Amino acid sequence: MADAADTRDYFRFCPGEEEIKLSNAVCRGRRRSNYFKCKGCQFNDEEKAAADRVDRPSGPIDTGESLARVFKAYDVRGLVPDPLSENAAWRIGYATAQFLRTKISAVEMVTPSARTVVVGRDMRTHSPALQSALMDGIRASGLDVVNIGLIDTPQLYFAVSHLSACGGVQTTASHNPAAWNGFKICGAGAKPVGAGTGLESIRDIACRVPRHQTGTTARLNDLDLSAPYKTFVRRFLIDQPALPRPIKVVIDASNGVAGRWFPLLFGDVGGLTIRALHFEHDGTFVHEPNPLIDANLRMLRETVLAEQADLGACFDGDADRCVFVDEKGAILRCDAITALLARAFLERNPGAAIVYDLRSSRIVRDEVLRAGGVPVRERVGHAFMKKTLAERNAVFGGELSGHFYFRDNAFCDSAFLAFAHVLNLLAASSRKMSELVKPFRKYHASGEINFENAEPEATFARLLERFQDAECDQLDGLTVAYPDWWFNIRKSNTEPLLRLNLEANTKKLLDEKLKLLAAMLGKRVDH
Repeated sequence: MADAADTRDYFRFCPGEEEIKLSNAVCRGRRRSNYFKCKGCQFNDEEKAAADRVDRPSGPIDTGESLARVFKAYDVRGLVPDPLSENAAWRIGYATAQFLRTKISAVEMVTPSARTVVVGRDMRTHSPALQSALMDGIRASGLDVVNIGLIDTPQLYFAVSHLSACGGVQTTASHNPAAWNGFKICGAGAKPVGAGTGLESIRDIACRVPRHQTGTTARLNDLDLSAPYKTFVRRFLIDQPALPRPIKVVIDASNGVAGRWFPLLFGDVGGLTIRALHFEHDGTFVHEPNPLIDANLRMLRETVLAEQADLGACFDGDADRCVFVDEKGAILRCDAITALLARAFLERNPGAAIVYDLRSSRIVRDEVLRAGGVPVRERVGHAFMKKTLAERNAVFGGELSGHFYFRDNAFCDSAFLAFAHVLNLLAASSRKMSELVKPFRKYHASGEINFENAEPEATFARLLERFQDAECDQLDGLTVAYPDWWFNIRKSNTEPLLRLNLEANTKKLLDEKLKLLAAMLGKRVDH
């Protein structure tokens, strides 16, 4: 009988089957019958020889340790070129296509759109090269590619649904600094692919399969969707082609893709005057493209006051998030916008569900109940939000991070649709923006505060012991609630940090409880 070492020689991990081991006999049989998952596999003798001829690796499987680091909870993100190189982009494209192929039925495979992946990119200097390598990897796996060019991430979701594609990939690092890049991936129907919904499978395939020659005949087509996308976005504006009253807005594009798409989508709206900030794409950022950092909103706030504008909005790098500023230059919390829009949606959809992330103010729950809706509290993160919106057929959802989700957008987030709905409310009212959101400023909030903490589980245990008389849940981290105050504490996905969100009925109570919790959580870190 063969010993353990000999036995291992008869089995190998199959890249096309993720973590499954196959015998050599089964592997050979599949390759000889041209089994579709064998395309591009380094064990395929003909393709191995081709890879040798083009001087690309085909021998021992790369351990993929550096590549694995770019896979995060919701997307792929890393520094360019190490660890996120063009080689890594090819492997991620190949792995993504292999994963998406497993979701396509035999009947669907004969439909061109069902075996097509939609690909777009943001404005970063390295995005074109990374996107090109990604597309090569997708085509190497046998799936066709439709390249829709320089777009906002929500347009990718629109395109996947509009074209009935099997999935899509956006090359972007969202709000990260200029040295970063990454990929956001979705499946058919624009359903997110993240931790727990396929991203681990893509990571595992990418880490095992080196770049190689496949001789694919998969097609690559370029497509401009600006006309249908504009039609889609503009149908959410009331009283076309002009607003009910003149509105002046200041828009900060953060040197991101909103600089291209905001004028195309809203530039010809009657009665709308636009003052543009940071619309240029030069590969750098005047300020970090993250609207959640107050310092990044300084110029927007100053310009709103100087221009006597009615509203300000700042978009992140890939324009899937936005933060609003009222006519006084005051930053509006995103949960206040969620409550404002929830009221409007429930007027048109009585009894509908509204989904909000658990960091949001109690005012969201209060307003949804007052308007006759069903408040649904959910974990932080777009994958969780989209899944719950779809399951509950919710008409609208909002996160404290500035992501706003819409049933009429395949339950996906869109900063441009959020802007359109806020503009509708402001233009249809005689009141100023500060007056529209005033009812939703009832409570006092800390904002998200970070604490260095290397022992989160021990800290959670101490908090549960200390606040055992409270209503507690662990839907996402730990939430502790009393009638007049509450807090949520969550672990960071990437750093030894705890993130605190605290809310109270009065400023005095907020300060008192923040002091109490700070003593239990570790050293405060101000980013």
